[in-house]
Amino acid sequence: MFRSIRLVWQIVPVTILTIVVAILAVSWYGSTSLTEFSLQETEKDLEARARLMLPGVNELLHQGRLEELRQHVVRGGRGAAMRITVVLADGRVVADSSENPAAMDNHAGRPEIAVALAGGVGKARRYSQTLGENLVYIAIPLGDDGLVGRLAPAAEIEGGVLRTAISVAALQRTFDAINLRLAFGTAVVVLVAAGVTLLLIRNISRPLEEMTHNAEQFSRGDFSRRMSATLNGSGSLEVATLATAMDRMAELLDEKMRAIITHRNQLETVFSSMVEAVVAIDRDERLISLNAAAADLFAVDRRQAPGRLVQEIIRNLRLQEQIGHCLKSREAVEDEVLLNDEQGERCLHSNVVSLSNSFGEHVGVLVVINEVTRLRRLETVRRDFVANVSHELRTPITSILGYVETLLDGALDNRADAVKFLEIVLRQSQRLNGIIDDLLALSRIEEESRLGEIHLGVGPLPPVVAAAVQTCQHSADQAGVTLIAECPEGVHLAMSPALLEQALVNLLVNGIKYSRPGGEVRLRVDPGTEADGQVRITVADRGCGIAREHLPRLFERFYRSDQARSRALGGTGLGLAIVKHIVQAHHGTVEVASIEGEGTTFTIQLPLHHQRG
Repeated sequence: MFRSIRLVWQIVPVTILTIVVAILAVSWYGSTSLTEFSLQETEKDLEARARLMLPGVNELLHQGRLEELRQHVVRGGRGAAMRITVVLADGRVVADSSENPAAMDNHAGRPEIAVALAGGVGKARRYSQTLGENLVYIAIPLGDDGLVGRLAPAAEIEGGVLRTAISVAALQRTFDAINLRLAFGTAVVVLVAAGVTLLLIRNISRPLEEMTHNAEQFSRGDFSRRMSATLNGSGSLEVATLATAMDRMAELLDEKMRAIITHRNQLETVFSSMVEAVVAIDRDERLISLNAAAADLFAVDRRQAPGRLVQEIIRNLRLQEQIGHCLKSREAVEDEVLLNDEQGERCLHSNVVSLSNSFGEHVGVLVVINEVTRLRRLETVRRDFVANVSHELRTPITSILGYVETLLDGALDNRADAVKFLEIVLRQSQRLNGIIDDLLALSRIEEESRLGEIHLGVGPLPPVVAAAVQTCQHSADQAGVTLIAECPEGVHLAMSPALLEQALVNLLVNGIKYSRPGGEVRLRVDPGTEADGQVRITVADRGCGIAREHLPRLFERFYRSDQARSRALGGTGLGLAIVKHIVQAHHGTVEVASIEGEGTTFTIQLPLHHQRG
């Protein structure tokens, strides 16, 4: 992976390196060319000087005047600031402006000497061991007529070479000074170029850095800043165009994000406020999301549920099978399932449908669950109510019809039978009338409670309790049951005395009916405390008790826990329903607790009214 480098460090070093290389290349080429040109001009100058001295050297050498030749060479070398050497064809040095010829080596092997002896102009550039300097040598042949002279009576001259040389040390110093100036100039140019390049790159990179900062804010969802406003005319046309395009993109993104957030919030509001439990599951059977109703239904944390397997959240085999079937076949599944949890058995109506994305691809399933437990219970209550009320009405009516028909068929002539049958008809008529009276009373209480027509006045509770006990005392005496009432003085309630007395009478009559002879029914009032704010009225008996499965439905109309025993005791099945609605009209609650074979306790809780002294 490549490491990101700032723009300035990508451009400035390359630019400076390019400038330095270019200057060095030009300097090297110029210096080399200048040096070569200077050396060539020096060589031409040496050759010209050599040819100027050539006639005099030829003459003195031809005449054998060697001493004068040496003096002539010394004077010429000093006057022209160069070294002059005369070499014979055999390499012997006969005259030199700087050294003693007798002490000098044979020069026949020198390159320039060899070229000149061959008839050309010899040139050489090398370090002189004699003078200890770098010299430029030019050698030309002596004469054109095959110079022959005599050095001594026994020596012949068969040609030679005139060589001139000059030191290049001064020239080298000049070149060094030039190179030093070039190096200084190069450094100045590099520094100026670096500064200018930095300014240019900074002028380019600053808008880009601002745009990068703004883009980071865009990525965090902040579209308030605009890039074109940060340029201040310092950006190039390309940068300004890019900034304008990104500003437009930011405006569009801001609009889209606002629309998406609004739409999401609307969906989230609808999703959260739905009473139906909604669960989205992906193809790997992991939860995508669920609403608050689903979290409550399955008792999970809504924030931690996404990503978990559906088997961890929905612990119902039937519902899991529906989800698996829809994931495989993409077919919608609608069914009712039973869910057992801490609240007991709950009935759920489930709809499992395929879930697709914006491209129409299958990405999971959507489960919509309606809890229909209450609805099913209401349906059961309705069916039972219809069946019970039909049965309750049918029994006395059938009995009345039967005995009336018997009387009409001739039993009327037998006075004893007729009286007996009429007494039965009377009892059944009274029972039917009691059912109708209770139904009318229950309907009246419900309607008055709904319309708020039940007047609740503040009054003492003990007189109401005493009246209820007095009403039931005769029935208790006949059944051999003892009534015990405990009600402290000073308890006041906001109540309808007649309705509350009726509720207590119903509970006492119910306790008397189901108590064994010799048993007792206890009515007890607990005034509670100011902090509690509730008055508790309990009616307890030690009768046969009620099975646990009947307790939730005990206050339903015509519901009987033991139908045969209830009818034998003459109940209508509406007494406890009337008690429930009277207590609700008093803004209280009524509960029942019972142990089969040991007895039953009804508890009424009503708001306490505090007397002010």
